[in-house]
Amino acid sequence: MFLPMYLARIYIKLKESILDPQGQAVIHALHNLEHKEVADVRVGKYIEVRVDEADKGAAEQKVRVYCDKLLANPVIETFDFELEPVQ
Repeated sequence: MFLPMYLARIYIKLKESILDPQGQAVIHALHNLEHKEVADVRVGKYIEVRVDEADKGAAEQKVRVYCDKLLANPVIETFDFELEPVQ
């Protein structure tokens, strides 16, 4: 039996209340390169996970568990994801 596969594109970033030293370093470097129009930079993580699951809702629940339990630190990070069916 063939199970559809979903590609989860997961975006993880620091909460707005958390200082982003990597983002600050990037904005400083951009300003040094004369890109003064850059007002803010936040650096995050992008992760792709392929999930074998027949139901999109079940795949969403599993990806949420992956993020809650392992991929994101809920104390300082937020996450969002999108699912796309793949062959």
